[in-house]
Amino acid sequence: MRILGLETSCDETSAAVVETSSRHKVSLLSNVVASSLPLHARTGGIIPENAAREQVKFIIPVIEQAIFLANCEERRAKRPNIDAIAVTYGPGLIGSLLVGVETAKTLSFAWDKPIVPVNHLIGHIYANFIGTNPKSEILNPKLDARRYSLTADIDFPAIALIVSGGHTDLILIRKHQSIKWLGGTRDDAAGEAFDKIGRLLNLPYPGGPEIEKQATKGNPKVFDFPRPMIGSGDFDFSFSGLKAAVTREVSSSKYKALSMKFKSDLAASVQQAIIDVLISKTLKAAKKYGASSILLGGGVAANQKLRDEFELNAKRYTLDAKIFAPEKSLCTDNAAMIATAALFNYKPIEWKKVSANPELYFD
Repeated sequence: MRILGLETSCDETSAAVVETSSRHKVSLLSNVVASSLPLHARTGGIIPENAAREQVKFIIPVIEQAIFLANCEERRAKRPNIDAIAVTYGPGLIGSLLVGVETAKTLSFAWDKPIVPVNHLIGHIYANFIGTNPKSEILNPKLDARRYSLTADIDFPAIALIVSGGHTDLILIRKHQSIKWLGGTRDDAAGEAFDKIGRLLNLPYPGGPEIEKQATKGNPKVFDFPRPMIGSGDFDFSFSGLKAAVTREVSSSKYKALSMKFKSDLAASVQQAIIDVLISKTLKAAKKYGASSILLGGGVAANQKLRDEFELNAKRYTLDAKIFAPEKSLCTDNAAMIATAALFNYKPIEWKKVSANPELYFD
């Protein structure tokens, strides 16, 4: 089976083609991503209307390149050699989602191919099933196209931590197509907290990667910031209190110009506080449900400190669970994860029944 995936939930425009010949052997034939991040960096955040306008420009070129790189063009048939189209239908920005969904519906009708609607959050989980190929390369500096080989060697049950700018959620996966939401953020997501604190420190957008850079030069013990809900009996998260504590520290600081040392120490302390909460909650869930695997997903999963400390703390919790994290380039939004999620959760429907749902969450 061969699936064309589309992802336009926020500010990225992506298309990918995946293929499988058996249940345990999958190949990612192409993955093309066009980003409008430079545009949003100038405004210090994403303006939804601007993101959608850029996606209207990018959507057809990325699809054409993904099909070309996957070598699945059929000129005589005037349609690509694919079996289905997977598309993100939520959650996300409504304008952005509509670009992908309406394009997928049009292609489904024109090519007579079924659509597999995919929850964007579940897509982040399935980025873990994509293994990198040593021969990966950027084929176009503007359209990031890479080739990967996929593996399906993750054992269940698994605990998945989805941590991004808009979401922080813990999921129990008993098997493919069987998931249970355990808990999520009550206010700011971890990535959102990073971005807002980065803005407080006058760091470039997005704040998460910039805070990670600053943290490498700082001392995480200088500021004793709160670890909200780290000891609660549930699997919920809250980072608004941490953000408020950082705001007070910055406002009362004697370093009016926010010296580099102040920024570095504060960044390291903030990063450690967030990581401590994420790891504590995730490992408790893994132990409670006897997880064989722990899967990380979302933009914040690219944080190297988070990855390293997960491995270290898993040993302290005497957990036998293996920890998986996607290739860093696959932590951010991409169509590869959407197409892969569709392969393992194949539920095609008629194109007329597909609609964008910006408020989509977990059942």
